[in-house]
Amino acid sequence: MKKKVFGNATDALAGIATDGMTVMAGGFGLCGMPASLIEALRDTGASALTCVSNNAGTDGEGLALLLSTGQIRKMISSYVGDNKLFSDLYLSGAIELEFCPQGTLAERCRAGGAGIAGFYTKTGVGTVNAEGKEIREFDGVPHVLETGIIADLALVKAEIADEDGNLIYRKTARNFNPDMAMGGRMTVAEVEQIVPAGSLDPDHIHTPGIFVQRVVQSTRAKRIEKLTERSKEVAQ
Repeated sequence: MKKKVFGNATDALAGIATDGMTVMAGGFGLCGMPASLIEALRDTGASALTCVSNNAGTDGEGLALLLSTGQIRKMISSYVGDNKLFSDLYLSGAIELEFCPQGTLAERCRAGGAGIAGFYTKTGVGTVNAEGKEIREFDGVPHVLETGIIADLALVKAEIADEDGNLIYRKTARNFNPDMAMGGRMTVAEVEQIVPAGSLDPDHIHTPGIFVQRVVQSTRAKRIEKLTERSKEVAQ
C-alpha cells in the first residue's frame, strides 16, 4: 500500500493542485474545516477554482483565504451569511454562485462518491433552484432532478486517522466531511491525531480508508466561531 501519511499540508497537496479544478472543502463555518489544507491550497497559487462548500468558511478563515486572493471562480454553496467577503463578491458579480439546499448539497457529494449520477428530491421545487432542471412526479408529488458531484480534490477534517486513511470525525465535524470524502477523486484528510494501522475499532470508523489517498496532521489551532458566555449575575 502506498504511504498515505505526509509530513505537512504543503507536501500533501504537492502535484495535485491545478488551475480550473473542482475542490470540495468540508466544514460548517469553522467546525470541521480543513484549515491547514486550505491554507496550503492558497499557497499553491492554483486559480479559477470551482469550490464546493456549505458556506466558504468565515471572514478571514477557510475558503475566505482563497476568495481574498481571487483564486475561486465559482462557489457551489448553500449559505452565504456570516462571510461578508463571500456576500460582497457574489452581489458585485465578481464570483459565480450556484445555490444548493443544504441537504441536497450533502447528498450530491455522497451520490458522486457512490456512483449515482442523479436523484430526485422535493426540496427546491417551485423555486429558482429548480429552474432549467427536469421535474418528475412521484405519487403525484413533483420532484426536481439533482446531479451528483465528483470533485477533482476533496479536503476534509477528521479527529483521528490511522495510517491506512480510515477516519473518525468528532461530533459536529461529522457534517459534510464524510460525504465529501466519498466525492473526491483525490481525498486529503487533515486530522488531529494519527494512530497506527489496525488500532481503530472497525465499528467506529466513519470513512473507510479506501476513500482517502493522503493524510496530514493539522497545524492550525481550533477557533471558536461564536462564543456565548453566561452573565456574571447568572453565573453567581
